[in-house]
Amino acid sequence: MIQIEGGLSVKAAMLAGRRQIETIYLDEARHDKDAHFIVRKAQEKNISVILKTRSWIDAHAQGRTHGGLIAQVSPRSFQQLSEVLSDNPFVFVVEGVEDPFNLGYIMRSLYSAGASGLLLSARNWQPVESTILKASAGASEYLNVVLSEDLPGDIAALKKQGLKAYAAMRKDAIAYWDADYTEPCLIAIGGEMRGLSSKVLKEMDQNIYIPYANDFRAALNAAGAAAAIAFEGFRQRNGH
Repeated sequence: MIQIEGGLSVKAAMLAGRRQIETIYLDEARHDKDAHFIVRKAQEKNISVILKTRSWIDAHAQGRTHGGLIAQVSPRSFQQLSEVLSDNPFVFVVEGVEDPFNLGYIMRSLYSAGASGLLLSARNWQPVESTILKASAGASEYLNVVLSEDLPGDIAALKKQGLKAYAAMRKDAIAYWDADYTEPCLIAIGGEMRGLSSKVLKEMDQNIYIPYANDFRAALNAAGAAAAIAFEGFRQRNGH
């Protein structure tokens, strides 16, 4: 089991349905709207809610921002590649981002901007799921996430379904706002340390870059780049 903490995390886990929730521990002194909502939903789903003192929760919480609410849950379930193929797919590939806070920030932006899915390299994310969930403000539970054993192969499979592949990379690139995200597409973003692998880059159709307002030469981090590109996609796809 995994322990998650905080109202946003617990609420998202309950509503998204990506995992089983075994027990919720709630500060017995909490009587606010969010607490009542969580208790009501837990009753509907036959989830045990146990009232505890704040000192008990403080002693059992892993962090300090739990807000008097922790839960024991199963690991998250992940999606199949076919599940990111919406009517007009807007898919992201993130490679080389291992910091759970950064990954959570990325997921928060992608879900908010309407991405239809995220492909990550397969690894055991279970030890940091709680951190990702909190950093994403719950968005990581709702976003379709595929753990890929073969990123280049899965990208090639998506391209066969009609998706155009863009890489966030400056070499031979066009400005990111000049790319067409209104059609089915995927955008690959690499981490700050290693960037995108050569095998992933071979599958790309076009590189894109984010122009700066000055001569600053350091690249944006993956979370910043993902947010900029995802919301440009949202803008284009909504006719703004």
